[in-house]
Amino acid sequence: MSEMIAAVAERVAERRTRLSPAERRVAAVVLDHPQAVAFGTVARVAEQAATSGASVLRLAAKLGYDGFAGLQAAVQLDIGQQLRPAVERIGGPVPTARTEIVARTLQAEVDNVERTMRAIEPRAFDRALTLLAHRARPVRILAGEAEAGVGAMLATGLGMLRPDVALVEGSDVAVARQLAQARAPTAAGRPPAGARRNTLVLVAIDLRRYERWVVEHTLRAVEGQGAEVIALTDSLLSPLAEPATVAFTVHAEGAGPFDSHVGTLALVNALVTGVAGRLRRSAAPRLGAVEAAWRNADALVDP
Repeated sequence: MSEMIAAVAERVAERRTRLSPAERRVAAVVLDHPQAVAFGTVARVAEQAATSGASVLRLAAKLGYDGFAGLQAAVQLDIGQQLRPAVERIGGPVPTARTEIVARTLQAEVDNVERTMRAIEPRAFDRALTLLAHRARPVRILAGEAEAGVGAMLATGLGMLRPDVALVEGSDVAVARQLAQARAPTAAGRPPAGARRNTLVLVAIDLRRYERWVVEHTLRAVEGQGAEVIALTDSLLSPLAEPATVAFTVHAEGAGPFDSHVGTLALVNALVTGVAGRLRRSAAPRLGAVEAAWRNADALVDP
């Protein structure tokens, strides 16, 4: 999403399973291009969503707004605070190329982190921490190629705090095997009664354009293993958000031609910090053993 429309996005998340395909396309326009809604018309929004004006009005009604005017007012309220800084910046002195690059990058990354963190819903965050801190439940992490570094950092951080955490990667065969081995198989392919506490927790990380293997293996883990998914993605309408127990939206606007992963990394750091707080007692000796192993191996060079 290019802008975080917090209040509207929350309503979309709550009602997304009740939206028709046409209404979902309209919702995607609302979330990805809020200015088109804030300063546009029903006809213009319908055109961008490749649907009819009736679908726009139906979406507004399903989200609980008083017609398009109500939806438009909500979007205007959410993005209004972002307009003043833009006006102030455009009237400033013309920077040199180097200064412009640094300034744009700084602004983009500050915005990404702030909007990602402000979008965290407290109950969703607590639920994610409960899943990740349950040491009897294996945690596996799937990340698209561009997000692989962030996924690796999450795996490392969690793995320092609790057992049975791994980043899943490789061919389709390797990924399927690693996910299947994350819990004991059953004849029916589903967790037996009473075994919910030991079933897989899957963290899926990917941004548009979503890699097919990440989406498909996530869906298979839910359907075949009863996995609970924590999705880190860029839209509440992402195919990763649909099957997720908990879905977080991240901002990924880059100053240049590529997406930024700074907001995603900030969210990952928050999750690891939260798990560390919950597992303080059990994690302390685990971290102590790791430190001792590093010292014994003379693995680190201190300045």
